[in-house]
Amino acid sequence: MSTALEGLRVVEFANYVAGPYAGVLLADLGADVVKIEPPPHGDPYRNWTSGGYSSTFCSLNRGKRSIMIDLRSKPGLEVALALTRSADVLIENARPGAMDRLGLGYEAVHALNPRLIYCSITGFGQTGPYAARPGYDTVGQAMSGLLSLLTDREHPLPMGISFSDHLGGLFGCHAILAGLLARERTNEGQHVDTSLLQATVSLLSENMTRFLNEDEPPPTRETRVRTAQVYAFVDRDGRPFVVHLSSPEKFWQGLTRAVGHPELQDDPRFSSRKLRQEHHAEVQSVFQGIFAAGSRHEWLRRMDAEDVPCSALNDLQEVVEDPQVRQLGLIQEVTHPAKGALRMVRSGVNLAATPTAIGPAPLMGEQTSDVLRELGFAEDYLGAIRESGRA
Repeated sequence: MSTALEGLRVVEFANYVAGPYAGVLLADLGADVVKIEPPPHGDPYRNWTSGGYSSTFCSLNRGKRSIMIDLRSKPGLEVALALTRSADVLIENARPGAMDRLGLGYEAVHALNPRLIYCSITGFGQTGPYAARPGYDTVGQAMSGLLSLLTDREHPLPMGISFSDHLGGLFGCHAILAGLLARERTNEGQHVDTSLLQATVSLLSENMTRFLNEDEPPPTRETRVRTAQVYAFVDRDGRPFVVHLSSPEKFWQGLTRAVGHPELQDDPRFSSRKLRQEHHAEVQSVFQGIFAAGSRHEWLRRMDAEDVPCSALNDLQEVVEDPQVRQLGLIQEVTHPAKGALRMVRSGVNLAATPTAIGPAPLMGEQTSDVLRELGFAEDYLGAIRESGRA
């Protein structure tokens, strides 16, 4: 079966997370993503652990092809321009102005390829007082307000996942697909861009809109926990699980029955959603005392029987072993002919008629000769640059 983006060529001038994540989302949909890597070490994520083929790098670059080019050399720039001339999409995540200095800025490339969708992902946007700053994930989380909703400001802790980086890539892919659709009508490409700051603030639309329009103080992590009636508990063995009661009254009633205390429905502290929100800490304390006497497995079984939204608070090993994750086939194995098998997470979407697919990440410069040949260059055009890079 054909893929959704079959025949689409993407050229990626991007390292680390945000740009490569936008590229890998397109690769999962079937685009031919050609990743430009600088000699001698390529994308810094290759050596995040060791050996030039780290699992971190592979997660963001699966299914791509790699060509090693020194963009500061004349031959390298010629090859890069030839690639952009033949491409449908260009992705870059450098600071504003960096691509212009290389001769690969939007205006220069648009003149060569007016149908190109040129995607820029920066830390803080193309203009403004922060535009030239280095943009990294935790900075994006903190500046956008996201981190204030994930941790307690009195005892702040950074997060164990690169939210803003991945959101930048996700919104970058969103912009690219919109640009490609618009091109079908106009026959013209365009410059699309996002930033870690813009993408993350956009994610906070629900929280921000309530703050802007309901005369409330800025929300904190506890705000949603309380209003959505969200709880986390541990069982007698310290195994964590969560309950999300939301707004339907039936979930609260089901919870009280599941723990064998339906009389809590009539407790004057808990008899309405508003009261339970006001007495959130007391609900937490009462039910923690109950849950501490039994096993997580049994409590989840009872709550499932009462249709209460709940789940074990899984670590990644438990996720891999979860029967629903297995049913969805979310963990797949890919094999590189030189590096062997690697287990990876597949695409987050399903397309019935044009299914997604994942492939192995490339070795550094692995497809240099192939891409040069496709562009009409001699396979040894980059000569010593390519060879030294591979070495």
